[in-house]
Amino acid sequence: MSSTPPVWEYAPAPESREIARLRSSYGMFVGGEFSAGSGGSFKTVNPATEEVLAEVADTGEADVDRAVRSARRAFDGSWGRMPGRERAKYVFRIARLIQERSRELAVLESLDNGKPIKESRDVDVPLAAAHLFYYAGWADKLEYAVPASANGRRPRPLGVAGQVIPWNFPLLMAAWKLAPALAAGNTCVLKPAETTPLSALVLAEICQQADLPPGVVNVLPGAGGTGRAVVSHPQIDKIAFTGSTEVGKEIARAAAGTDKRLTLELGGKAANVVFDDAPLDQAVEGIVNGVYFNQGHVCCAGSRLLVQESIADELLGALRRRLATLRLGDPLDKNTDIGAINSAEQLAKIRELTASGDAEGASRWSPPCTLPDRGFWFPPTVFTGVSQAHRIAREEIFGPVLSVLTFRTPDEAVQKANNTPYGLSAGIWTEKGSRILWMAQRLRAGVVWANTFNRFDPTSPFGGYQESGFGREGGRHGLEAYLDA
Repeated sequence: MSSTPPVWEYAPAPESREIARLRSSYGMFVGGEFSAGSGGSFKTVNPATEEVLAEVADTGEADVDRAVRSARRAFDGSWGRMPGRERAKYVFRIARLIQERSRELAVLESLDNGKPIKESRDVDVPLAAAHLFYYAGWADKLEYAVPASANGRRPRPLGVAGQVIPWNFPLLMAAWKLAPALAAGNTCVLKPAETTPLSALVLAEICQQADLPPGVVNVLPGAGGTGRAVVSHPQIDKIAFTGSTEVGKEIARAAAGTDKRLTLELGGKAANVVFDDAPLDQAVEGIVNGVYFNQGHVCCAGSRLLVQESIADELLGALRRRLATLRLGDPLDKNTDIGAINSAEQLAKIRELTASGDAEGASRWSPPCTLPDRGFWFPPTVFTGVSQAHRIAREEIFGPVLSVLTFRTPDEAVQKANNTPYGLSAGIWTEKGSRILWMAQRLRAGVVWANTFNRFDPTSPFGGYQESGFGREGGRHGLEAYLDA
């Protein structure tokens, strides 16, 4: 008999890309119809293989103007005056169609974004539908969501909303923004990211399928210039942006001095704080989910681990063992945990920031991991020996990179957690409820999770402080941002 132990390995379990029903080209969606843009076209690629997926219409200022005017006509026409109970039917129908086409959307999202199919299938698509269902329920109850002002005026929609969304959760971010806007009675001009336009364009197709009146939702694929044209258009009444802090500041400057409403959901550098009485196995799972979910392409990722010094060695040992079990590879394989980095530009940014960690004296570790020959890939990485002055502890990396710091006392944990210009999210791991409440009151973050991380629900408001932006999305607060009350 051989003394070599058997090697147990998962068989590949790829989802069929045929389900995505990819077309060779996609147009912009304005006035209820697809058409070519005035700016030619650009290619969208699969970041896991660098294969061109489709040609997509590139839109310019003339297209933006056409889309905004279309949205204005729809708002002044039927949509703005439509009873809430009727709007709710449309929003509900869109949610149901997302459910019916969920496999197609999940495969499309993984192809265009690089995220594992189990995340697009089990998180992105169900949450997108859930947001639409949730806000469909509010459409005829706006006066309960936002109490009438002292003069008795009932809440009214703002008008035309310009919405610019990022590439990390393309379908989910589109649903996050469209659902409350439509429920409140606004019309929308949506600009998806240039690297991930496909699911937003299929969502436009779903709006057609739902018989949404022409012009209520318009989708304009394009790059930064398209987004700037949307934001600066004089007939836009409300701007909603999710993306980088740098672009958020640019948008805030553009909106300053105008009467446009503005909400910004920007970057983060969240602290995930683990005390010595925390259940370690659960904490390890929470750390992995906090920073390696969606390859770390998450604005609220728990990218700074603050661990109490007395358990640091034990926790890091368990974390390394867990990371060694993660599977990196084909995003369409149902066994994959870590997919591809979304673009060559983002990969270069991750490499530059992690190189600064090496140069500044931190210790890098990654599990044994074979990266595919083609595509954009980065292994799950842990940096120890990190100080608060290191760039990897201060700057948002937006990749699968964890920076580990230690603390001795709760006060020191609070001080280190709050030592950031951001303030989007935080996590606390301890068995003591009183300590959770004590910490949560002192952490400057819009969302604080206790003994879990990266949990989302359409009924819960989400947003940040400081350079993580302002305003809230989700829940009644998200609805209020689209109402004049």
